[in-house]
Amino acid sequence: MNIPKSNLPRIVIVGGGFAGVSLVKKLANKKTQVVLLDKHNYHTFQPLLYQVSSSGLEPDSIAYPLRKVIKKQNSSFFRLAEVEQIDAEKKEIHTTIGNLSYDYLVLATGTKTNYFGNKSIEKHSMPMKEVSQALDIRSLILQNFEKAAIAETKRERQSLLTFVIVGGGPTGVELAGAIAELKNHILPKDYKDLDASNMHIHLLEGDSRVLPPMSEHASKKAELFLKALGVTVHCNTLVKDYDGTTVQTNSELTLESETLIWAAGVTGNPVHGIKAKVLEDRSNRYKVNQYNQVEGFDSIFAVGDIAMMETKTFPKGHPQVAQPAIQQGKLLGKNLLRLIEGKPMKAFVYKDKGSMATVGRNKAVVDLKYYKFAGFFAWFIWMFIHLMSLVGFRNKVIVFFNWTYNYINFDKAARLIIRPFKKA
Repeated sequence: MNIPKSNLPRIVIVGGGFAGVSLVKKLANKKTQVVLLDKHNYHTFQPLLYQVSSSGLEPDSIAYPLRKVIKKQNSSFFRLAEVEQIDAEKKEIHTTIGNLSYDYLVLATGTKTNYFGNKSIEKHSMPMKEVSQALDIRSLILQNFEKAAIAETKRERQSLLTFVIVGGGPTGVELAGAIAELKNHILPKDYKDLDASNMHIHLLEGDSRVLPPMSEHASKKAELFLKALGVTVHCNTLVKDYDGTTVQTNSELTLESETLIWAAGVTGNPVHGIKAKVLEDRSNRYKVNQYNQVEGFDSIFAVGDIAMMETKTFPKGHPQVAQPAIQQGKLLGKNLLRLIEGKPMKAFVYKDKGSMATVGRNKAVVDLKYYKFAGFFAWFIWMFIHLMSLVGFRNKVIVFFNWTYNYINFDKAARLIIRPFKKA
């Protein structure tokens, strides 16, 4: 792996997501050797993946090179690799590019799409957890428009123009709103030979309301915003099967659609080799203590979405969103330095900064500790928070320019089929 030998304690971090990047920054130029491993050479700002899927942004505006994160850190290294096995007894990891010993190991591997064991849905639906998957969705949407323009039968055209999104959480709600804007603003201009009224967007949610993690106020407002955009919302609806053309649900609802986007849940992405206690409820998260130590190990830690820390406020673990990951990464950086110096570590306490979701142009919902609001001001707050949270000045400038252009022109400039997508 060509990592130089050092007298400094070696900290190996697996995963360059929000938690991993926050930790790397906190350990910058400290008396440690840091090795960051990831299967991609970039950090992805996942909250804006849906905008790549809906042609609002190019992928390079929400991705940031991991080597750029550590370029000013003399004792930090990045390697493009996947971890295949962990040998806790030898304090060694086995990767696709070789083996590496560690003094401290931090797992920040995040989550992967959860299909709840349904192989048919896994085969035929479209996930949206990575940049490549978002680009596939973008290509498929635009390819469907092109095919619908030359479709010979009404049924074929209708199937191509029907988009089903499963999962009414923030990802599903935001994506449904963004696709609805394609219908309202792009389809009538770009495809004059298609009747935009024939395009239908269905949002399916198994709970009794959309945005279940947020307040009822936010749920009601989000549903009203979606309906105003032309999205059909189906609550208390579970998808039982999808064969690539027909969506079967737990009710009498059956939909003919060439596109089903799966945003119905995630599961942890653990690494093989650690006989740690993992939850049995399909979450696959490592059980950690208040210092993010994996239960049963002194030198192995887990942070972010893969970590399950039980507290009185969060008996099922912290929300699998960016803020807990960022905060855990920052504190663990301090705690590792304290541990190396022989000082006691500090317990993690999550500072909930609220939650938010956007539902298209001028529409968003925000839940803060003492205030809940929706509409244009909430949308402005959502944009500002997400813009400031992007990694890298260039990305902030590009996203701001794109948002300004899109807002003024009612346009989505990234309507390109760069890499045609072929369904299974």
